[in-house]
Amino acid sequence: MRFMATYDMMETARTTNQWLGATARAIGAYPAMQMFPVPLARMIGAWGEVAERSFARMVARPDWGIASVVGEDGRDHVVEVETLLARPFGDLIHFKALGRAPRRRRVLLVAPMSGHYATLVRSTVTSLLPDCEVFVTDWHNARDIPVAEGKFDIEDYTLYLVDFMRHLGPDTHVIAVCQPAPLTLAATAWLAEQDKEAQPRSLTLIGGPIDPDAAPTEVTDFGARVTMGTLEETMIQRVGFTHAGAGRLVYPGLLQLASFMAMNGERHLSAFTSQVMNVARGRASDHDPHNRFYDEYLAVMDMTAEFYLSTVERVFKRREIARNAFSVAGHRIDIGAISDVAVKIVEGEKDDISAPGQCRAALDLLTGVPDDRKASHLEPGAGHYGIFAGKSWRNNIRPLVLAFIDANATPGRKRPRAVGQGRSRKGENRS
Repeated sequence: MRFMATYDMMETARTTNQWLGATARAIGAYPAMQMFPVPLARMIGAWGEVAERSFARMVARPDWGIASVVGEDGRDHVVEVETLLARPFGDLIHFKALGRAPRRRRVLLVAPMSGHYATLVRSTVTSLLPDCEVFVTDWHNARDIPVAEGKFDIEDYTLYLVDFMRHLGPDTHVIAVCQPAPLTLAATAWLAEQDKEAQPRSLTLIGGPIDPDAAPTEVTDFGARVTMGTLEETMIQRVGFTHAGAGRLVYPGLLQLASFMAMNGERHLSAFTSQVMNVARGRASDHDPHNRFYDEYLAVMDMTAEFYLSTVERVFKRREIARNAFSVAGHRIDIGAISDVAVKIVEGEKDDISAPGQCRAALDLLTGVPDDRKASHLEPGAGHYGIFAGKSWRNNIRPLVLAFIDANATPGRKRPRAVGQGRSRKGENRS
């Protein structure tokens, strides 16, 4: 599988399906086809429209699409995406609201590198912007990175996070979504040992596989069954000739997408069939719920082979984070060294990717953090996507996370006292 021709054949298949969709759409829209009083032409055109859009989105980098945010003054403030640190494999970006005073809460949102672009957390960013200064890790598509830039594995990823946290300073609150949770925990522990002054104030881990064996899922079962040799031979390909990263070994985003869709094949088939019918009946629009979801879901990026393989081997198979045996650049990181950072865990009751218990395992590793600075929340009825971008996030989890940030906004600050236990007035005894 590790041939450039294999990668190009996969791209050729995608391009062919996109072309077939465009052709069917053109045939369905041909005026002469409307002379026949049968729904065939309309169905052909509808299928073509859905197919063309779907296959075209697989190689398109989505735009953030966040134009403005409403300030306390009631005015819309234009949002500008500025790059604070530019690195070969990922940037640190800031969503700057022009003309608005900087927000007191400074949040670093660590986006997943799991086959999708950082725009997967767009709705999370949008929900935080009114109340926070939001910074995001914007990972790059591996196929666009020349081989000369070298490797990028989970140790490099961890060191990127260390640099990003250092740059933002100690008044930062970090939120890691799904895949980066274990490595964000490791990066925080690295700072606790090497540069205490650069540690964030708080760390919120959302649905991440700290200990994959704590609650097995299809994802963890796959990682346990398949050998590393099998993964390397069947999943790794070389980037094709038409990209800047030609020759780089990657785990293609299209293979990742195929795996994701296979997990819920009937649901996706039903969604696309319904969309074809909606287009044929004239009930679809450019930004309807189907297109809003799949425009993001289908937009995939390649991961470097060494990042993908080292994640499977060291996080899932060896469980180095769960066993507190993870090392970076030859240095063993002790998660127990974290003592000044408040930590909150968020999980979804119906998460079928990182099941409840996998993320909460972090609390047992944080032996240096006082119990009153550790918290966990299990969201009833929420799936994986819902705990950081859906209704559960907006209505329940986001307010809890912001309250946790406020409660730990200063170094070593304890949780607020209960009502009636505040400071006593002069001349009165404290309760």
